[in-house]
Amino acid sequence: MGSSIFLSMTSVLQRGCPKFRLLGKIAWRSFLLICIGIVIVNPNYCLGPLSWEKVRIPGVLQRLGGTYFVVAVLELLFAKPVPEICTSERSCFSLLDITSSWPQWLFVLMLEGVWLALTFFLPVPGCPTGYLGPGGLGDWGKYPNCTGGAAGYIDRLLLGGHHLYQHPSSAVLYHTEVAYDPEGILGTINSIVMAFLGVQAGKILLYYKDQTKGILIRFAAWGCFLGFISVALTKASENEGFIPVNKNLWSISYITTLSSFAFFILLVLYPVVDVKGLWTGTPFFYPGMNSILVYVGHEVFANYFPFRWRLGDSEAHKEHLVQNTVATALWVLIAYVLYKKKVFWKI
Repeated sequence: MGSSIFLSMTSVLQRGCPKFRLLGKIAWRSFLLICIGIVIVNPNYCLGPLSWEKVRIPGVLQRLGGTYFVVAVLELLFAKPVPEICTSERSCFSLLDITSSWPQWLFVLMLEGVWLALTFFLPVPGCPTGYLGPGGLGDWGKYPNCTGGAAGYIDRLLLGGHHLYQHPSSAVLYHTEVAYDPEGILGTINSIVMAFLGVQAGKILLYYKDQTKGILIRFAAWGCFLGFISVALTKASENEGFIPVNKNLWSISYITTLSSFAFFILLVLYPVVDVKGLWTGTPFFYPGMNSILVYVGHEVFANYFPFRWRLGDSEAHKEHLVQNTVATALWVLIAYVLYKKKVFWKI
């Protein structure tokens, strides 16, 4: 998302689109993402009418919509023309892609400071300050109602427990009883940080255009730098670090770990796809052209045949792997057919 925000916004501004008009498009797209997200996370088939008091508010598309709005507006406010003079002579040690974005970096670092302060210093009633555990039976059952620590408390305080995800993954192992939403408010801060790292990747591609070596050096440097942060935060352990990798919390170590992997993947794919042209990205290209439609389709039809069927052994990883592979292949096929028919859902 971050990379596409910068690349598309730069292209639109170069064509002379007024910033105010582009701001309207950003706001409308964010609004649509949030609305679509609220609809698909609140199915009521076979359950009777859904009560307004129990509508789930957070969700994946809602978080994407909020993240997109913040990052896109941030880039729009401080947008600068991509320098073209002496591009081919720019040093491999140049930091222009970073220094030109210092206001954005300052804002993002301040946001991360807010996440750290709330996560580790916000008093949560009945819970230890800075708690990152699952609650329930975790920690020998000492903090049964502390699921998610400050993140869970903020969501329950501002949104209400009935408007959150009622079956968090922690309930399976730790038998938690309070609602917790993995797409909650506090974690959105770190999704913004992650998207902004994607913006940085997009800037590398444009600021050092036609400099394959310079681009690869920067992708490798970012991958190593973020990986080092992850190792430091987690102490290279599963649960014993300062901030363990935790997807439900969208912890900063989770962000740096995934972003490190992302930069290393770009390090491999950029020369293969963009430089040498050895691969076009097929078949991933087709669902990428209709990503919202494929996601919404999957959410709506996930429990329908032929995307899911009764497994002989619901605990067998092999059966789940076969089922999920078939479902993914079917959506790739659907995306391919839509691509050939020139059917695209854009918002």
